Amino acid sequence: MKSRFPLLHEQPTLIFLDSASTTQRLDTVLKSMDYYYRLMNANVHRALYLLSEQATVAYEGVRDKAKDFLNARFREEIIFTHGATESLNMVAHCWGGQNLKEGDEVVLTVMEHHSNLVPWQMVAQRAGAVLKFCPLTSKGDLDYESLENLIGSRTKMVALTGLSNTLGTVVDVKRVADLAHHNGALISVDAAQLVAHFPIDVQELDLDFLSFSAHKMYGPTGVGILYGKRAHLENMEPWMGGGGMIREVHQDRSVWNDLPFKFEAGTPPIAEVIGFGAAFDFFKEVGFDFIQEHDVQLQNYFIHALQKLSYIQLLGPLDSTRQRGVFSFLFDQVHPHDVSALLGQGGVCVRAGHHCTMPLMKILNVPSTTRVSFGIYNTFEDVNRLVEGLEKVACTFKV
Repeated sequence: MKSRFPLLHEQPTLIFLDSASTTQRLDTVLKSMDYYYRLMNANVHRALYLLSEQATVAYEGVRDKAKDFLNARFREEIIFTHGATESLNMVAHCWGGQNLKEGDEVVLTVMEHHSNLVPWQMVAQRAGAVLKFCPLTSKGDLDYESLENLIGSRTKMVALTGLSNTLGTVVDVKRVADLAHHNGALISVDAAQLVAHFPIDVQELDLDFLSFSAHKMYGPTGVGILYGKRAHLENMEPWMGGGGMIREVHQDRSVWNDLPFKFEAGTPPIAEVIGFGAAFDFFKEVGFDFIQEHDVQLQNYFIHALQKLSYIQLLGPLDSTRQRGVFSFLFDQVHPHDVSALLGQGGVCVRAGHHCTMPLMKILNVPSTTRVSFGIYNTFEDVNRLVEGLEKVACTFKV
């Protein structure tokens, strides 16, 4: 599988274990973007000449691929954005800004990425709304009993991750969606980490909003998707004005375009969207049965290997049904930054820091962790190289 990823193919000794931050790029993703720039470079939706029409067909074809990938009901429910962060901000500012009032409540979890926390803080402060946070159990699972007690008549939105970017905790999204809807609230899911590891059916899960990025699923940076139920999107005002998102413009007012275009102001990231389409093709080609089997086998091997190291403390549920693809750990007497730096010197790439989850770090009572996160290209040998690197760290610091 590494042969499909040019950087890994060109640097065979490099061990990349930071896919939760960004994945490596597929060969077909790069080829499709190159093809656009060399042979199809024109703007979309704005001209009648052949080149522009070809670009528009390619661009809009990816919207159909995304619809099928998520099993959305309507293609108009797929909004192209510049990434999950923008998608999550759109939900908070466009939906929350219009609908939240003083005393209303938004329920989040303590493990949210800052991109799914800070926007709600901003909107709640302006509206006088209240943010409530669902805790975790001692094993790192979402505390569903506490969640049931938090969601009530004042709750207007439950906004949470589908898979923690720090602990790898898998959330039972369907259970949360049912609970939210039972209490008259909506649900918004940050699927940035979830999307590369689990199939997502937005109709079966009954999700109101879902956000993710291409670069977490082997596609390019600078492009993402906001899925929203059509009824919600139709009632939301756009948060950016400009070309493409209008039907009429007068000196004193404007009339918005239809969905999805009223949320896609300006020249879109055309090459990136086309590259995104190649990533969707890859997932269809490989299939989630293969992906999940690979994930489970690899992480079981990883957990078994690291549990043999007495100086390593793994965090999270450590169960393949409750944790997937992302693992944080502590190294006895060694700071995560030192662990990451020394591993990096040996060609093993891992992440160290708070992972944009500072509130979670405070709950864990640590300033940071070392994080390993897997992609479809990782192997047992990658884990072996990681273990060798950790043993060298232990030797260097005389642990």
